[in-house]
Amino acid sequence: MKDQNIFLKFQKDEATAVLIYGKLSGIIKDKHNSKILARIASEEAGHYETFRSRTGVDVKPRAVFAFAVVMLARILGITFALKLLEKAEEAAQAGFGAVLDSYPELKDTIEEEEKHEQELLGMIEEEHLEYVGSMVLGLNDALVELTGALAGLTFAFRDTRLIALSGLITGIAASLSMASSEYLSHRAEGKGNRAAKAALYTGIAYIITVMLLVLPYLLLESYIWALAFTMAAAILIILVFNFYVSVARDISFRKHFLEMAGLSLGIAALSFGIGILVRKVLGVEI
Repeated sequence: MKDQNIFLKFQKDEATAVLIYGKLSGIIKDKHNSKILARIASEEAGHYETFRSRTGVDVKPRAVFAFAVVMLARILGITFALKLLEKAEEAAQAGFGAVLDSYPELKDTIEEEEKHEQELLGMIEEEHLEYVGSMVLGLNDALVELTGALAGLTFAFRDTRLIALSGLITGIAASLSMASSEYLSHRAEGKGNRAAKAALYTGIAYIITVMLLVLPYLLLESYIWALAFTMAAAILIILVFNFYVSVARDISFRKHFLEMAGLSLGIAALSFGIGILVRKVLGVEI
């Protein structure tokens, strides 16, 4: 009975996967990706039949969960949603490894089909993932430069409106500069067909980061609390972005998160001290 329940759990997972991949293959406009997703749906249907032959019953998919994954794919991209799904499946199946060891014919079939599905997932082409490097450039530069600038301005000016104004001017000017530099860099490397989009991704990532970091200074009167919320926003942005990239690109989350967070906070702390020093040395009172 215990093994039967485990196989039913596997079977339900496969039925859900068939529903997810099938729906995605029908709504994705890119024909290349649509065909790959349809093939994966077929693979998952094979998984389902494998377990059905063992349980002898039909099961329904988790429709609500499938709907959530499809919506996630629409918002954050196919690759992120599907790799997150695959990681969840791997974690769930890891606990049933001992049971599958008792059924080598099932284990071999599942491992072979899972390997094939991973190869198919690797063939999916998603435009915005091709420009992750440009997004990282814009995001990282905005975090490092603006957290440092805002920290320095906070104790130099001690006025949230003035700090917000200075931060916005600095941030917008820097975003245009970074976007143009990314454009020229791609042109110089002979990637003229990608230059405009790379510049756009860099600029958008920079601008969004600027807005989120400056927002506390527009909403709060206390410059100390505004700085605290800006630092918290910076950490949250780094955390969310690195989680997204680590899943979509299969890279280490911890390593890249600590690198970006350490760099941003380190520069902010240094600029904080410079702001105090400059204020005292120049005797500026605003």
